[in-house]
Amino acid sequence: MQEWLLGATAPVRTLGEVLGPHGWIVVVSFVVSAIATPLVRGLALRLKIVDNPDGFLKPHARPIAYAGGVAVYAGWVAGMALLAAYGSRPIGWGWMVGVAVAGGVVMLVGLADDCFNIKPVLKLTGQAAAAGVLLAFGIGRDVAQIFFKPLGIVAPEWLVLALSIGGTVFVVVAACNATNLLDGMDGLCGGVTGIISLMFLILATHLAMYGYNQPHDPVRVVATLAMAGAVCGFLPYNYTPATIFLGDAGSMLLGLFAAGMMLMFAERGIIRWVLGALMIFGLPILDTSLALVRRIYLRHPIFGGDRSHLYDQLVDRGFSVKQTVAISYGLSIFYGLVGAGTILLRTRYALPIYAFVAGGTVYLCHRWGFLKPPTEACLERAARPDNSISM
Repeated sequence: MQEWLLGATAPVRTLGEVLGPHGWIVVVSFVVSAIATPLVRGLALRLKIVDNPDGFLKPHARPIAYAGGVAVYAGWVAGMALLAAYGSRPIGWGWMVGVAVAGGVVMLVGLADDCFNIKPVLKLTGQAAAAGVLLAFGIGRDVAQIFFKPLGIVAPEWLVLALSIGGTVFVVVAACNATNLLDGMDGLCGGVTGIISLMFLILATHLAMYGYNQPHDPVRVVATLAMAGAVCGFLPYNYTPATIFLGDAGSMLLGLFAAGMMLMFAERGIIRWVLGALMIFGLPILDTSLALVRRIYLRHPIFGGDRSHLYDQLVDRGFSVKQTVAISYGLSIFYGLVGAGTILLRTRYALPIYAFVAGGTVYLCHRWGFLKPPTEACLERAARPDNSISM
């Protein structure tokens, strides 16, 4: 059994030492988000920052307030900002500022889209700018080492930096758009991100407890705790029937958070951490991949709106919105546990597990017809009004 495990004989810190000083962050983030959400909702309604129904992709019965992402951002930043209460800047303080500023950038870009429906190129530019902020604060600058370090290759610094810049921009843009596409039902994107946050917390806690010859850096633990609290404070207002939506301001923010965490797990050049984080983010990756494949197969515009998403197809096959959201939560928990659990294994043993899960997912999507054109029965179900679905 020992040869399968990583070989860390004993933790260098206890669970209490890692989580104990930061447990209150969840409470602070939850309270701030829970208080800010109805305030933002009232302001959005007054300013007419609302999502109007269209009878197809947006079949809710009445205009619903946007800008829920502002409240989530307020709760997230409030939790992280209180880390300064320790009296001195902790290790990784620059990273904390970096993810907060980058999150603010994508939140404002998303809010601009919610208010003015800006062009996609401007959204992509804003996401790339957020990636630049992360790089400026040292997040993602060595991400290319995950390709060189396992092979024992000492690459030139300029090559590592060049590849890392491209990789960081790609991860941020891809994650922001993946969570944006997942935001299609009440409570779906927020709830899934809450689960992802908790699974990231498992990785961050394990990394902090066992050290791996590194000083304790609380930024990963604090960022995940703060996001979990902020999302939980928002969800009661967003769960079906929702009274406020995340909007692009929120969905893109959640993607930026996930991207920042994945890049921070990649910072040490250990591919095991990166693969585990990607598996935890598996549901947004699955949903985006499925939508893209179907749009290409059906020759639909790649950036156009349709019912190619996993959650749409579940509804079209007769599941209720609540059942679909519950299934999505269950899938996210499954991918999260696989990603978090395999960190206890050596990379050569974890890789087959990841490959099996990925291959099994592709097979089941094909077996259940998720890659095929919709049937007449599915189209009939899609035409039914469902006030619980949002975009």
